[in-house]
Amino acid sequence: MCGIAGVLSLSQQTIPRLAERLKVMNDLQQHRGPDSDGLWMHSTNCCGFAHRRLAIIDLSTGDQPMTDSAGNWIIYNGEIYNYRELRRELGVELFRTSSDTEVILHAWRKWGPDCVSHFRGMFSFALWDEATHTLFCARDRFGIKPFYYTQFGDCLYFASEIKALLPFITEIETDLDGLKEYLAFQFCLVGRTLFKGIQELLPAHTLSVSKGVVSMRRYWEVYYDLDYDHTGKYFEERLRALLSESVEFHLRSDVPVGAYVSGGLDSGVISALANRQDHSGFAGFHGRFAAGPDYDESAYARSLAVDSGFPLHEIEITAQDFIDQIERVSYHLDYPVAGPGSFSQYMVCGLAAKHRKVVLGGQGGDEIFGGYTRYLIAYFEQCIKSAIDGNMQGGNFIVTYESIIPNLVALKNYKPLLKEFWRDGLFGEMDQRYFNLINRSSHLGSEIRWEILGDYSPLDTFRTVFHGANVGKKSYFDLMTHFDFKTLLPALLQVEDRVSMAHGLESRVPLLDHAMVEFAATIPANIKFENGDMKHVFKNAISPFLPRDILERKDKMGFPTPFNAWAKNEARDFIGDLFSSQAAAHRSFVDNKAVLERMHREPTFGRNVWGLLSLELWQRQFHDRAGHFKSMLDKGSL
Repeated sequence: MCGIAGVLSLSQQTIPRLAERLKVMNDLQQHRGPDSDGLWMHSTNCCGFAHRRLAIIDLSTGDQPMTDSAGNWIIYNGEIYNYRELRRELGVELFRTSSDTEVILHAWRKWGPDCVSHFRGMFSFALWDEATHTLFCARDRFGIKPFYYTQFGDCLYFASEIKALLPFITEIETDLDGLKEYLAFQFCLVGRTLFKGIQELLPAHTLSVSKGVVSMRRYWEVYYDLDYDHTGKYFEERLRALLSESVEFHLRSDVPVGAYVSGGLDSGVISALANRQDHSGFAGFHGRFAAGPDYDESAYARSLAVDSGFPLHEIEITAQDFIDQIERVSYHLDYPVAGPGSFSQYMVCGLAAKHRKVVLGGQGGDEIFGGYTRYLIAYFEQCIKSAIDGNMQGGNFIVTYESIIPNLVALKNYKPLLKEFWRDGLFGEMDQRYFNLINRSSHLGSEIRWEILGDYSPLDTFRTVFHGANVGKKSYFDLMTHFDFKTLLPALLQVEDRVSMAHGLESRVPLLDHAMVEFAATIPANIKFENGDMKHVFKNAISPFLPRDILERKDKMGFPTPFNAWAKNEARDFIGDLFSSQAAAHRSFVDNKAVLERMHREPTFGRNVWGLLSLELWQRQFHDRAGHFKSMLDKGSL
């Protein structure tokens, strides 16, 4: 796990002050690699790489940038978990180190651009091919590891974090289309960021530069080719085997490993399996809030730790922690994304980093197996519609009205959301209804100066993803989970990467093993979501590993940070000062005076005030400090 950065002259001309540029990029990502750093510059100074290292595998000989006997160079961030198997396939005698970095170099020489299809893991890397003078970059299938890029003049810049690119762009400006997407979803779509002119390389894509031409290619896709020939028992057994195998691969490390333990299914089964396979040094980490039972899941985390027999380290997260740390969290995130759980996760990562350099997490389970309550809400509406229309047996309605009723208890705490969802109508087209269910901008009014944001509609881009050619049109359930898999999941992974790397901690996600994801996509929705039971097949598959109280939970909320409670009480003055500052009063797109007026009426788990606070913190960190980033390298001589 590391930080990578680089610059390439598209015309392959000499880049002035190349070493200085690379050092600036490395310094801005220092937190990503506290163990060592390195630079490489081509002999003609047309290209250069910078690297910060967090040493996990091959602690003594794995430093980067790394070269091979052909004069190729690589910088790499991540872990190739099947590196031992690939070493044997490529020929052990070729290797000078035991690192997975060198595996990529040899895989490139054997397979070229197709090398990425052989990798099982999380990665982003840049490789310079000396024979063809080609830059080849790639990002893992799910977007676990980040890769951002921008062009200034003749140069292409790229890095693990956007902050490393800011000294090289003309102006720090907001991307208006990205902002409208953020207001709708609290994340951006199709590679956009909130920074104008800076893009994200999409998951499962490569970026190549040859003879001055930049090209992108998708190398992997998940296809929902449903298997109707097997029973639920078969899928459960196969999932159990794939999950155990993935955890075994993700435990490969030359340093001790721990795991986050939230008290839910996903982190729970990862922790239980990891402890079974590596119980000698395994430990769990949990964050809790002293803000009432609605925010305390520690009893479930402790139940798992006792049942599995591993030590559990806990941290109590307070409103004062929020006041002290939220601006630092905003800086590390690069730009606002997802909910207030990013702050809480940052605190747990800080705890874990005191004890381990590697932790396992449960990201991906909700998007792969259908764990979000909104799927039940959306399906309930469609079941009512289909019962009225008399077409319950149609392909879109794999759950009947009668069978879903016993599981509606999961909606007990979602009555306000149901009320809002049904206020704007019932029984519309499924894509429009799901958009309405997740669209947060419909609750924003005078707080946003909509008239200056342009005509772009996030709904149009939403539909292109929702109706992807890789997912069949027969199942509403698959359409919903597919959209979240392609959009929400990368946003959550951005948070996972930034808050862990802020502490020099590597976070691994065993549920995002592509063999398991591909298999899960073949499971019909009537088995995944039987009778409206969220994550039905997954729960059955992992039932041998978890205590009954966790398996039967109906109240899991996903690290419910008490932001709105703090905002109305202990942190009220702090947040009020942020929104009423002189800088906040003159924002172009947000009327922060109106935001202040909204604070007292925000629902308990509403996220609009959080989203607007995140925007204000982002502008303070980056827009208001544009001069700081520019001063790191004199723009006039670039």
